[in-house]
Amino acid sequence: MDKFRRELESFVREVYESERKVLVFGEGPLHARVMLVGEAPGEREALEGRPFVGRAGKNLDAFLQGAGLKRDELYVTNAVKFRPVRISQAGRTVNRPPTQEEVRIFAPWLLREIALVAPECVVTLGNVPLRAVTGERLSIGDIHGGFLSAGGRTLYPMYHPASMLYNPSLRNVYAADLARLALWLAEQKI
Repeated sequence: MDKFRRELESFVREVYESERKVLVFGEGPLHARVMLVGEAPGEREALEGRPFVGRAGKNLDAFLQGAGLKRDELYVTNAVKFRPVRISQAGRTVNRPPTQEEVRIFAPWLLREIALVAPECVVTLGNVPLRAVTGERLSIGDIHGGFLSAGGRTLYPMYHPASMLYNPSLRNVYAADLARLALWLAEQKI
């Protein structure tokens, strides 16, 4: 994984040579059973250098705990490894969704990271990672909470944990999807 990180840092310096991108790498045990893939780091993640430590991460942690899953047993990463930003009308630096180009640039790196971790199940959190992993224009609203196959691995699409911050009605859906994942994992144990 160290070699992967060094090569990715070098690649980003070359592609974004005029910009100083702060990379946020995935974390968790190599060969974790489950790999969670988010969209991109936010402000808190960029500051701390860790994925899912902001408001969405706290949401995620609470739901994982409720489903009996332990974050320290999961590998957590993002499709895009730096914080995509824009300047708001008020002149502040704020998050923005990654562009299709940013997702395209990082997709081979994400697929390589998945191969290095070799999880039993890749859980995509939102449309951006779902599309980055599958290469298809799928919608999370249509296929969340169902198991798919992608690249020879089990894929489990879920809403992004930030979605409940903006749409609290998704809380029950999210909890049910995580419970289904936990049940599947329990059934896979030999």
